[in-house]
Amino acid sequence: MRLTGHVLSITAKLLTGATVRWVDCQPDSCQRVYFANHTSHLDALVLWSSLPRQLRAITRPVAAKDYWDKGIVRPYIASVFNALLIDRTKIKVHKSPVQLMIQEIADQYSLIVFPEGSRNMDEEMGEFKSGLYYLGKKRPDLELMPVYIDNVNRVLPRGEFLPVPLLSCITIGPPIWLEDGESKKDFLSRAREAVQRLKDT
Repeated sequence: MRLTGHVLSITAKLLTGATVRWVDCQPDSCQRVYFANHTSHLDALVLWSSLPRQLRAITRPVAAKDYWDKGIVRPYIASVFNALLIDRTKIKVHKSPVQLMIQEIADQYSLIVFPEGSRNMDEEMGEFKSGLYYLGKKRPDLELMPVYIDNVNRVLPRGEFLPVPLLSCITIGPPIWLEDGESKKDFLSRAREAVQRLKDT
């Protein structure tokens, strides 16, 4: 499975031509939540593939089960990069996605999340949903790493099945944390701005 993951990572890099920039931060094995803008089904795979090999082994992308659980190829790919699949049709108060994430990462794994929720085709990022806030609140030890993904939506345009090779860029910025007394609205706005800021870095 590790070999397959390595091959998958190389394939994703070749397909997207993804380059990675670490701005005021460095790769680290501490537990992190990489949170990024979301414009393509390839976002999770491309970001995961962009991490150093030792970090890929301990980083789990959070993805929609209704997309990655279909057919034969998608579930296999999801298993290779150890995706944490969330069933958006069966979200319950007593078993929320945030509780599942915290349970699954324990004290070992990092996560890749997309706070906008669904893919956004607009130039302007959508508002962030509350999950990132509650992750930061329930696990204040996690480093929350903003990420801006550029051009991946053009590699796999909406409604298309076959990717189109293009150059894309992943920019990872310095961590943020939920501040004492910071409201959910203020934090989510600050987190969104941290991602947006990387677009022009």
